[in-house]
Amino acid sequence: MPTRHALAALHFLATPGLAYTQALSSGVTAMVQEKLQQAGVYAGRADGVWGPESQAALERFQQTRNLQVTRQLNQATAATPAVQEPVSPGVIRNVQQRLRALGFYRGGVDGLWGAGTQASLERFQQGRRLQPTGQVNPLTSQALGIDPNPPATRTR
Repeated sequence: MPTRHALAALHFLATPGLAYTQALSSGVTAMVQEKLQQAGVYAGRADGVWGPESQAALERFQQTRNLQVTRQLNQATAATPAVQEPVSPGVIRNVQQRLRALGFYRGGVDGLWGAGTQASLERFQQGRRLQPTGQVNPLTSQALGIDPNPPATRTR
């Protein structure tokens, strides 16, 4: 039986501004499933039926994009691109060092994105009244006071 608590597909479907809960039509559900396929988290058919496989794929998408796993297609999830460049270890080290200096992170500065880094970044974002996406976006980088690009990748 399909779940009925998915949100309107905001960025996924280029329909900005929608933030209310509504059941997705089978056509919209199929488009969300296609986006999940593109993200590499859904191997099922884009058949427009939201079932356990679609739900599991949504949760995998949220996990792999370092989003809070809400089990819903919420605004933060919908605003995350299906294909996302991985964060480099140099960027992760920059974030970990700054979070540590600010008292939000106690783990090792190892360049690996783990649960401690994720939780620390979310706490930092909440403390700065930013949307707690757990993602290193431009607003978060600015609030951290860091250049998210390691020196080898900076452009002029």
